[in-house]
Amino acid sequence: MYSKAFIGGAWVDSGSEQRLQVINPSTEETLANVVACTAEDVDHAVQAAKAAFAGWGRTSGAERAQYLRAIAREIEARAAELAALSSRNNGKPLAEAQLDIADAVATWDYYAGLAEQLDGRQNADVALGMPGFSARTRLEPAGVVGLIVPWNFPFVTTAWKVAPALAAGCTAVLKPSEVTPLIELELGNIAQKVGLPAGVLNIVCGTGQEVGSALTGHPDIDKISFTGSNRVGEIVMQSAAKQVKGLSLELGGKSPMLVFEDADLDQACDWILGGIFYNAGQMCSATSRLLVHERIADALIERLKSAAESLKLGDAFTPGVQMGPLTSRAQLDTVLGYIERGRTEGLTLLTGGQRAEQFETGYFVEPTIFIDVPTDSALWREEIFGPVLCVRTFASEADAIAQANDSDFGLAAGIISRDPNRSQRVAEQLRAGHIWINSLQVVCPETSWGGFKRSGIGRELGPWGLSAYLEVKHITRPLTA
Repeated sequence: MYSKAFIGGAWVDSGSEQRLQVINPSTEETLANVVACTAEDVDHAVQAAKAAFAGWGRTSGAERAQYLRAIAREIEARAAELAALSSRNNGKPLAEAQLDIADAVATWDYYAGLAEQLDGRQNADVALGMPGFSARTRLEPAGVVGLIVPWNFPFVTTAWKVAPALAAGCTAVLKPSEVTPLIELELGNIAQKVGLPAGVLNIVCGTGQEVGSALTGHPDIDKISFTGSNRVGEIVMQSAAKQVKGLSLELGGKSPMLVFEDADLDQACDWILGGIFYNAGQMCSATSRLLVHERIADALIERLKSAAESLKLGDAFTPGVQMGPLTSRAQLDTVLGYIERGRTEGLTLLTGGQRAEQFETGYFVEPTIFIDVPTDSALWREEIFGPVLCVRTFASEADAIAQANDSDFGLAAGIISRDPNRSQRVAEQLRAGHIWINSLQVVCPETSWGGFKRSGIGRELGPWGLSAYLEVKHITRPLTA
């Protein structure tokens, strides 16, 4: 399987002799060598998807729902195996990987339900202001879609894209991250197991330069959905623009967490740590900018320091582990580079700030907190994508909102307060796509995912995720016709 591409419902040989080395980030050992496919492989996958679309695009939503539910049940049956594979490849604690698998199952089931509902939404009558005419609305699949997923949440982001695309009647070519392709490849085996028609889903591993570019620039791809960095997102957008392709982008974040003076400090500490150290901070939604009311700042910061230093780091399978390694050597270098930049800027380091010394191998970084960080600091303004928290204080509600919104990004935010009216009032003024109040980052498939400003274009999840893969058609005729 690792030496082949999944095209047209089968594992097929690639013409490439190049391999992607897949690493266990806890041990730095090689897990597998996966074929690095070529532009020619991408073309074969696109042609298979195009051929399959002729039939799949005309199936009913109810028919498609049966396949989606079958995929959900197969993932469910293999949950323990898939979670372990994800942890070995990504490095996240096993408990986090298990939550990812449950998220994927819920997503496939949710879009099976929306696929069924889609049948009843077809040919809906439209009320017209002009007499003598009638109009009906149809919702039809966008066509062949290219789906590019990141390495921080393997299988989850894939479910968020593939499930609604297939529910809408699209066929897909999926490019997994070259860092974490192993669990995504298992989706090919699952597609075979449930009898998904050949060509509906194709999986092609490879680099962004080769496979990603071939996918975004292919003339027979009707839409691209990409999740990843802003730097790569801009390249994807430029490529898609040349052919005016449909485009969805879920990009970076620099999300704020606002803690008001009435907060329960122990609860606040738990929610803050979850928002920045879950998945070792490798989340586009990580609440990496902490804004604390000046009245409680000293007491809360003291608790945060103690709690961060008490977090148990380790291999994904170590009992009680709370934070794993960064997923790749490249990400380790990036995070350590930002920490060193913080030192160069003269920032106040509260705790952490270096590679965890207790491990002989692995890309482990200490949970790191900087305090009193200036708003013009690179650490305050740029996405680090690691376990680095920056802290500032505020004096008033208006001050907190202004500082929170002073960002190029707008993906997510958190609010901690015992006053529900204030929490709602502040949430309505924050320019971000998803707001959590007094909570960890719970994301349900029924809600939306996506952001304002440079955090992306469009929304995933919920009915909006399905709409991203549908085109609207109106049929208008005179009543006499």
